[in-house]
Amino acid sequence: MMLLLQMKGRVTAETLAEQFEVSVRTVYRDIEQLGAAGVPVYADRGPGGGFALLDGYRARLTGMTRAEAETLPIAGLGGAAEDLGLADQLRAAQLKLVSALPDAAPNASRIGSRLHVDPVAWYRRPAAAPLLPLLASAVWEQKRVSMHYESWDSGGRRIREPLGLVLKAGDWYLLARARTQMRIYKVASMTQLVVLDESFEYPPQFDLRAEWSAAVVAFERSLLKGMARLRVAPQGMVRLDRLGAAALDQARIGEPDARGWREVTLPVESPDFAAEQLLGLAGYVEVIEPRALRTRLRGLALRVAKLNAK
Repeated sequence: MMLLLQMKGRVTAETLAEQFEVSVRTVYRDIEQLGAAGVPVYADRGPGGGFALLDGYRARLTGMTRAEAETLPIAGLGGAAEDLGLADQLRAAQLKLVSALPDAAPNASRIGSRLHVDPVAWYRRPAAAPLLPLLASAVWEQKRVSMHYESWDSGGRRIREPLGLVLKAGDWYLLARARTQMRIYKVASMTQLVVLDESFEYPPQFDLRAEWSAAVVAFERSLLKGMARLRVAPQGMVRLDRLGAAALDQARIGEPDARGWREVTLPVESPDFAAEQLLGLAGYVEVIEPRALRTRLRGLALRVAKLNAK
């Protein structure tokens, strides 16, 4: 509370109560205790009033704990800190940082208050991940975990070494080691999680960002099991990215004809899934080959037309 008064100058009892999630009565009691401890805090009554410290007084409680310091790399991701159960530590670290720089304090939140990072795509909500704080503690402490994952056919437990957490498009993922292999797990799909009292040695020279990028590329390419040759209208070319970045990276695009249509050859997933993707090009694509994909797309279009005939 003292650091907040030092940083903001004058703060109302209601604002302090909301900030620290206590009652206004508790705020008044804490203010009295600060005064009894020799802190020169006073109250201004009336509109625009509030509590403030005497001019020139500065608190020396700026020493940062290890837990607070470890949250600084995610200082710009308040939502992520909340998900991980680190919001209180991050808030305290930010207050102490600003308090340690008195000359910068009045403008310290200028950029942060005008920039917000929202990692979730349009028309989506992040999947609930109630086990995330527990899983995060295992990652920080290098503890093996036993977990059940809803996509597994068998219900047996799996023991993994959690190496890092990734927030991608609003969803949390775990990169874990299974013996000598790296695996990716969606945290929201974990149904049970137990942190074991078994430590593991973190891999030397492990780079989470590099490992994740490589794993994503490998995963996307593993899904592309076939090739398709298409004729695409100009209106369809601007929507071609819906087929995925990995497919576009390997696409061969021909010159436009007199009507602007181009022949495009690119890798695709299974015929069923590829047909659903191509349907999203809104009729601006023709499948030349393979025949199975052309048949699937025609059947899907006929089904949609029949359902919406009246």
